[in-house]
Amino acid sequence: MTRPPGIDDLSAFGPPEKPSSALLVDVPYWQRRLSELAKRHHVPGAVLGIARGTRIDVIAYGVLNQATGMTATSDSLFQIGSITKVWTATLAMQLVDEGALDLDAPIADVLPALRLADLQAAEQVTMRHLLAHTSGIDGDVFTDTGRGDDCVERFVGQLDEAAQNHLPGATFSYCNAGFVLAGRVIEQLTGVSWDHALRERLCVPLGLEHTVTLPEEALRFRTAIGHDSTGDQPPRPVPVWGLPRSQGPAGLITATAADVLAFTRLHLSGGRAPDGARLLSPSAAQAMTEQQVELPDTQTLGDSWGLGWIRFGWDGHRLIGHDGATLGQAAFLRILPEHDLAVTLLTNGGAAKDLYRDLFGEVFAELAGVSMPEPPRPPAEPVTVDARQHLGRYERAGTRIDIFDRTSGLWLRHTTTGPLAHLVPAPVQETVLVPVSDSQFVVQYPDSPSWIPVTFYTLPTGESFVHHGMRATPKVS
Repeated sequence: MTRPPGIDDLSAFGPPEKPSSALLVDVPYWQRRLSELAKRHHVPGAVLGIARGTRIDVIAYGVLNQATGMTATSDSLFQIGSITKVWTATLAMQLVDEGALDLDAPIADVLPALRLADLQAAEQVTMRHLLAHTSGIDGDVFTDTGRGDDCVERFVGQLDEAAQNHLPGATFSYCNAGFVLAGRVIEQLTGVSWDHALRERLCVPLGLEHTVTLPEEALRFRTAIGHDSTGDQPPRPVPVWGLPRSQGPAGLITATAADVLAFTRLHLSGGRAPDGARLLSPSAAQAMTEQQVELPDTQTLGDSWGLGWIRFGWDGHRLIGHDGATLGQAAFLRILPEHDLAVTLLTNGGAAKDLYRDLFGEVFAELAGVSMPEPPRPPAEPVTVDARQHLGRYERAGTRIDIFDRTSGLWLRHTTTGPLAHLVPAPVQETVLVPVSDSQFVVQYPDSPSWIPVTFYTLPTGESFVHHGMRATPKVS
């Protein structure tokens, strides 16, 4: 892998670069910027959290629910979506520390009854594959297996119905189902549900009193609901608040910004709780930040993946973090260890990613002198390519992508299928593919000004994929 100059593997556990007097954040200024930018991007409600050292500042804007007018406050809870995966990875690494789990041993050693669509994959897949999204299991399976404590176990019992899109380790493809499987391993080794393990092993020792996993727990607090919109219509509350409970280990934490940042402190401190208790070894915390796999597309999120963490190269500096998206909610977390700086943004609708780009670009430039990379965009001069080999249909669980020719050029049709199809405002979207090279393109969907990469590639074994939205979707016709 080629890294930006000056970026080394993280040594995240040293003292802050700046003295404590420099840790103060101009809260009124960032309140104005959050309000201005959230209005520009039609985000109903948002909370920005900034942690420098042990100091945490939280700023709120807007409403938690357009229908009720409930205002967002610094102690409001939002769904953090897939940021949950870092918490699940942390639980797994605790078990590695305890000698109960080997990252490179087959999962079948812990779950001998494991069945996958591919028998070879079932025998080979490891926890490292799961935490780095290289298992090849079709990742967007959202089977509702009920509300009981056995829902994760029941979900994993049906994983043989999910396609095996590639063999373990062959490529990267973002995989929610793999993290549910990781959650089941945690349950098997701890003897309790994933929710209980999270609470007892992380939330209680870290003092996270506003972090929950179940909707009945969220009701105890001031909690956001997601919003969506179609065309020029204003954001409106989504008809369903959350995903099925079986998705817990992949993305069902609901929390305040302060609790999210308190969790990051565990990693920045080398694995210690606020009272000094060791919850994670320094070597385990460090291992989570180290590169496991380079990404086929290095522009959508980071340039590589660790164990749970996404790795970002910004302006010659190494950051870690994660994003999360649920039904009408989006969350963002970025950590710059060398400055002891962590920033999170929790939102409930609108063009949240565009708000993130504008706001985090300003925050990291102002507080750390670090510039965010420019977003992908079409080349300045049109590029002529022969893209006929990319024509056809690509499909995986929840998504069908058709690449076809029109007189105006190559087009992409993205169709959401399965259980989520009726929960998204526009299940079918079409957009022109703008070429960057023979294998690299960018697209722009109607609901956002952002350009999104589309990458075509073929594995050494001959299988063809399109990489879009961090997923590797295999060509089927």
